[in-house]
This record gives sequence, C-alpha cells and structure tokens, in this order.
Amino acid sequence: MTATATGAPATAIRDIVVEEVFPHSPETIWRALTSGELIGRWLMAPTGFAPLPGTRFTFQTKAGGSWDGVIHCQVLEVVANERFVYSWKGGHADNVGYGSPLDTTVTWTLTRTGEGTRVRLVHAGFAVPRNQSALDVMGNGWKTVVPRLGSVASEQK
Repeated sequence: MTATATGAPATAIRDIVVEEVFPHSPETIWRALTSGELIGRWLMAPTGFAPLPGTRFTFQTKAGGSWDGVIHCQVLEVVANERFVYSWKGGHADNVGYGSPLDTTVTWTLTRTGEGTRVRLVHAGFAVPRNQSALDVMGNGWKTVVPRLGSVASEQK
C-alpha cells in the first residue's frame, strides 16, 4: 500500500466476489434471493424489505463499539431472475476495525447454465484500510452464506 503526502496510508477500494452454480432455475434462485422470509433463512431477517427499487430496509447484526449493528440498505436495481442490487451501509465514525463506517453495494447476478444457474455475488466498495476488518469477516462470511442460498432454493422446488 502506498502512502499519501501526509504519510497516511492510501485508501484502496476492494470487492468480495463469490460465484456458485446451483442445480436450480433462475426463477427458483430468484425467489430465495428476493423473499424476505427466505432471506432470513440464508442470511439475516430483513426489516421492511420488498424487492422494489427505492425500498429501504435493514438487517441487524452484532453491535460493536459505537455502532448499533444496524445495516441500512436500499434496493437500487431489480431485473427479475437476472440482477438484484442494493446498498449496504453501516458502522460508526467513532469505530476503528469492526463497526467502522461502511458504504458498499451488493450485486447478485443470475445466469442460466446447462446445469442450472450461475450465481455471482459482488459486494463492492470496501475502503481499505478503514474497512479491512469488514472485508476479512464478510469475505469469509459470504463464502458460507452463498451456498446456504442454494440450500434454501432446494427447499423451494
């Protein structure tokens, strides 16, 4: 990492990318991805969720330091059975490490394949070094969460 003129480390923007192929149709994956009840089974229960552009909703995770643990989201884009995008913001300016300010975007892309559906998650916009803790924790977390999306979809057939 390079330093700025003030000697502080330069900020780099990093993304988390996870891809899986599931033996389900895009329509089946889409239901698991855009139903509040089902999201609660593979990720966290959302409050105020609807898969409509402009909808604001929240997730509640473990609080830390000055941060209350609320993740503020807003649906940005919905293309049924293909693409779902929402903002993901949280943290508090007084926190360093866990719970530091986070302003990111989550993009789900579904592509029909011969085996079913390729799911690509891109959680973009981690400002490093400030968000390094979130990048590390969520990078590992999404690798667990995305396969659970497939398990919930399996139950929807």
